[in-house]
Amino acid sequence: MTEAESIDQRPYHHGDLRRALIEAALALVGEEQDWAFSLREVARRAGVSHNAPYNHFSEKRDLLGAVAAAGFDALRERMRAAIAGIDRPRTALLACATAYVSAGVENPALYRLMFGSALAAPAPAARPGTTKEDSGRPAEARAAGAGAKAVLDEIILRGAKRGDFAISATNKSELSIAALSNWSAVHGLTMLVIDSLTGSELAIDTLVNRLMRTLLEGMEPR
Repeated sequence: MTEAESIDQRPYHHGDLRRALIEAALALVGEEQDWAFSLREVARRAGVSHNAPYNHFSEKRDLLGAVAAAGFDALRERMRAAIAGIDRPRTALLACATAYVSAGVENPALYRLMFGSALAAPAPAARPGTTKEDSGRPAEARAAGAGAKAVLDEIILRGAKRGDFAISATNKSELSIAALSNWSAVHGLTMLVIDSLTGSELAIDTLVNRLMRTLLEGMEPR
């Protein structure tokens, strides 16, 4: 019996099977910069039987949705850490954007999985109980993504309440557009850096700084 086969057949001893599988998949995405691996490979990496993943994930897409959710959770915590102790919304927004872009550039495959079309593919139509909601991105990933975006929303709202931004703190549409504008900008910059399409040799911090200053000038009271 080979080492791989013995790993596949040994009993599971982890305290949290689901978490172990997600962490194994996260590690594979980071190392391979792809998610073409199989559930069997994830199980082997986690040190469990090849059937173990099906206790929590009926198919690979479900596991990848959980991986994307973990990526969003990590992004949220990274942005929160970056703005901790920063009182001025303008400064917090710049720090948040820098943390965001850096996270995406450090692990491009995970970032593409989080935001790309891989998880938007329709679930198998033949599966009993499939609904229209199932054909979208996994609910877990959507919820985690909203949690990450909330960090940006909070900064925008704080700036509006303080009068630092020319946005009404009670106008949901204005707040939403301001957050979307900033999110679109940092997401676009992240993708351009990942794909080496910025046409600039400036460091990431400098690129983010200049981008955000342009956006912030547009939000400042006149």
